[in-house]
Amino acid sequence: MQYRLKYDPGAEVVHESMPPGPSEVLTLALADACNDPLGATEPYGEDDGVIRMLITPDAFAVLLIGNTMKTVTVLQVNYLG
Repeated sequence: MQYRLKYDPGAEVVHESMPPGPSEVLTLALADACNDPLGATEPYGEDDGVIRMLITPDAFAVLLIGNTMKTVTVLQVNYLG
């Protein structure tokens, strides 16, 4: 089942300010996470299946997986470039 993507406002600002290439890679990775939240992400600390990390060559994002409401919330984006 497809999960709905949500953003913390601060994380959205960082994503929107990234250069086009790295931003697109992150966008596509987030789309993958909406299709398969656990398969497309890595544990953040202890694997509780709720707080996950999405890692691309130029960025990483901390995600909150909401299984009840079928949401993937982007809590933080760090651009490494």
